[in-house]
Amino acid sequence: MPLPFASRLDNVETSAIRELFKLLGKPGIISFAGGFPDSAMFDVEGLREASQKALAEEPGAALQYGATEGYEPLRAQLAAFEQSKGVQDIQPHQLIVTTGSQQALDLLGKTMISPGDKVIVEGPTFLATIQCFRLYGADLVSAPIDSQGVDVDKLEALIREHKPKFVYLIPTFGNPSGALLSLERRRKVLELAVRYQTLIVEDDPYGDLYFTKEPPPPSLLALSKDVPGSRDWLAHCGSMSKVLSPGLRVGWLVAPPELLAKATMCKQFSDAHTSTFAQATAAQYLKSGRMPATLDRVRKVYAERALAMGDALKRELGDAIEFTQPQGGLFFWARLTGAGGKVSDAAEFAKRAIEKGVAFVPGAPFFAKEPDRSALRLSFATAGVDKIAEGVARLRQAS
Repeated sequence: MPLPFASRLDNVETSAIRELFKLLGKPGIISFAGGFPDSAMFDVEGLREASQKALAEEPGAALQYGATEGYEPLRAQLAAFEQSKGVQDIQPHQLIVTTGSQQALDLLGKTMISPGDKVIVEGPTFLATIQCFRLYGADLVSAPIDSQGVDVDKLEALIREHKPKFVYLIPTFGNPSGALLSLERRRKVLELAVRYQTLIVEDDPYGDLYFTKEPPPPSLLALSKDVPGSRDWLAHCGSMSKVLSPGLRVGWLVAPPELLAKATMCKQFSDAHTSTFAQATAAQYLKSGRMPATLDRVRKVYAERALAMGDALKRELGDAIEFTQPQGGLFFWARLTGAGGKVSDAAEFAKRAIEKGVAFVPGAPFFAKEPDRSALRLSFATAGVDKIAEGVARLRQAS
């Protein structure tokens, strides 16, 4: 007899991206599929020193059980990190440390979603978010986006129609879209939160990975000081995974006090606390002052690779592909046009590409509703400039 699994599992499927990774063991594959940072960018020496200091200065705290809310020195460093990005009034007690920002999203699902609740997400959006919220029974509503992020007029109409439990956005270099929500739209989103008393969840794992001389518009969290009452309707998820190391599994959640208390209670049930050793290491790293130089190096490398990929796509595929050159983050989001008789279905293109020795992710799984079958996501993060040129040339052969 089959095991009687929970009915909530009927709403979710295995990640299309994780399944794709099974094909990447083939020798010679050039992968544009993953959403990983480049491990060559990790500040190994800085992390080594930080872990040694954590063991030398507070071995008991680093190796013992800890508070569910997080290791206090790290909470202080994370508050200071947010303050350096314009969040002027944040205090350590206003955030909890999570096991990656993915856990922050899971805690929001646990605390906010009852089966059948409406939740608005971007179309497209982070695949794991779709899976997570559906696991808790959410009825997902898709809000359209363009190169400037979510269409706020259509978002307002959807909020009016569906009265969602919350709205989930990745305003800065979204995954998979790479879109950057404009300053004007950011303010409007916060105004909508207050007007309709609707929680906005801001996921911000890529905000530090910008390629321009000037940083992107401030986060919704930073801007909330300019829109009275908006902090009461805002949750912010941050992460060290894309800028320092995903292996540390250090993220954080800033939220209104009542929501933060409920999330902390649910975290107690999940894992008691995030690894104290990882937290102590991250705290020492941030305290060391090495993060600005690390970010400068990472931004320079990723900017070079993004430019190389954009140039290669134009050169090799021409008008058979449409995209907006990303200003930051890890991804290109593109559409196949079918021009010149080229393939227009991204899933079919992905199969052909694997045969030519290059991998990417078709875009359909990133949509909660009405997927765009012509869309695809390409990551430039883990391939050098030469590999990018070679991989895109293979895409031309597959098209």
